[in-house]
Amino acid sequence: MSDEKTTPLDAEHRALGAVMTGFGGWLMPLRYTSDLAEHRAVRAAAGLFDLSHMGEIHLEGPGAATALDRALVGSAAAIAVGRAKYSMICADDGSVLDDLIVYRLADEHFLVVANAGNAAMVARELTARAAGDDVVVTDRSASTALVAVQGPRAEQIVTSLVAPAAADAVRALRYYAASPAFLQVGDGVEALVARTGYTGEDGFELFVDAADAVALWRALLAAGAGHGLVPAGLAARDSLRLEAGMPLYGHELDTTTTPYEAGLGRVVRLDKTDAAGERLAFVGRDALAARKVSAPARVLVGLRGEGRRSARAGYDVVTRAAGEPGRAGVEAGVKVGVKVGTVTSAAPSPTLGHPIAMAYVTPEVSAEGTELAVDVRGRAEPFVVVPLPFYRRA
Repeated sequence: MSDEKTTPLDAEHRALGAVMTGFGGWLMPLRYTSDLAEHRAVRAAAGLFDLSHMGEIHLEGPGAATALDRALVGSAAAIAVGRAKYSMICADDGSVLDDLIVYRLADEHFLVVANAGNAAMVARELTARAAGDDVVVTDRSASTALVAVQGPRAEQIVTSLVAPAAADAVRALRYYAASPAFLQVGDGVEALVARTGYTGEDGFELFVDAADAVALWRALLAAGAGHGLVPAGLAARDSLRLEAGMPLYGHELDTTTTPYEAGLGRVVRLDKTDAAGERLAFVGRDALAARKVSAPARVLVGLRGEGRRSARAGYDVVTRAAGEPGRAGVEAGVKVGVKVGTVTSAAPSPTLGHPIAMAYVTPEVSAEGTELAVDVRGRAEPFVVVPLPFYRRA
């Protein structure tokens, strides 16, 4: 019997014929129909995702902003009410324990959304790091459901369920902003509606009480039926976020990586100060300050495949002689070159029509246009360094 947790929508997924898979300690839908169809639906219309495996940790009290500023690399105090920021929680050595989104719901109330497999650890760390501050830390992951509608028709679908008094406010939400809204679902559902997502498309994430998850899921499927909305699983979510160049914890980010190596140094605020104007230390600050001014050992880059074969996470990135396509493989005597990096995520891109990958490589081969190869089971498959993201919506 599986020890994996299930979300409040587990029966809904099974009724829709979803293929289920383990992810971060949870049993989640991998796909409902096909990875390609679900991916393309999100790019062209809309997809509905169950994200109830994510962690939701609330910090409330006069010391909430200060506690988060001590705990995370970013500045929570600088977040306006109703807005959100991407951040990270790091260890003393500057390595990434998890990447997070921090919402400021009120002056003294923050919501931290953590990755599923790290949620319990993040709750423990925030509690420990907030000791001495006037703040209450509450892990509400088990009582909260989260669903996302992503795609160019997401706004039409979501606002069709929002009570008229709040619909204009939801339409006016900027990217990385959130607003409470009353949804016309059943007898009514209170939700936090955030204009955030992980697909590279416009979209919304809706936080509701776990008891309201099924009613909301069914209402969104019905509201989106005429707009091309389909339920989408983890496989489409992964290929969408890869095209958008978004990191995945356990792939681009982990405890061997700092934000700077991942090209995310912009989220680190080394200059944070307290109410008295004194420099505010946070966990990992000294290590990150040193890392910022040191030469990197590796750099995260995008790779565009020039052939048809895709790489996979963990495959070696190797050198390629100028003009050597590497397509003939070892059978024709083409040898795999010198290892210069490792693929972290890879897939054929449904939107772009060629293989793409993210990889950590040594700095000397990280420039745009550098011709490299990936060792795909002994064959030197050609790739070239390109900027991230691979895809931007119009």
